[in-house]
Amino acid sequence: MASFFQEFKNFAIKGNMIDMAVGIVIGTAFNNVISTIVKKIVMPPLSLLTDGVNLANKKYVLRPASGTSEEIAIGYGELMEVLIDFFIIAFTIFVVIKSINRFKKKAEDPQDKSVETPKDIQLLSNIKKLMEEQNALLKKK
Repeated sequence: MASFFQEFKNFAIKGNMIDMAVGIVIGTAFNNVISTIVKKIVMPPLSLLTDGVNLANKKYVLRPASGTSEEIAIGYGELMEVLIDFFIIAFTIFVVIKSINRFKKKAEDPQDKSVETPKDIQLLSNIKKLMEEQNALLKKK
């Protein structure tokens, strides 16, 4: 049990938990931005193209409202808006991760001089060269 708490302490202290919390907060804010873009920018022109149809109000009524009971309906229009939100968010995250990976790959390439190579990658590259030279010298003996 003590090792579990020690492991959690190391996790929290190393910043992983803080990084994760920051990511969740930013993700929530990003979700709100995308939802607003979809509802206020994407959906109005789509509604105009569909002759004034508002997707959010689209539903399939299972039981109409009566004096004693409320209407029971499946709101498929809201589902369509949420799916549009999801696809925009997924596409945006894909583009961001793709660009980060491209820059990361360039940064980790020791032969690429346009991007400064991180010190750890540079040191590993130097060690590899030294080991290759040492192996070549040992083979000659």
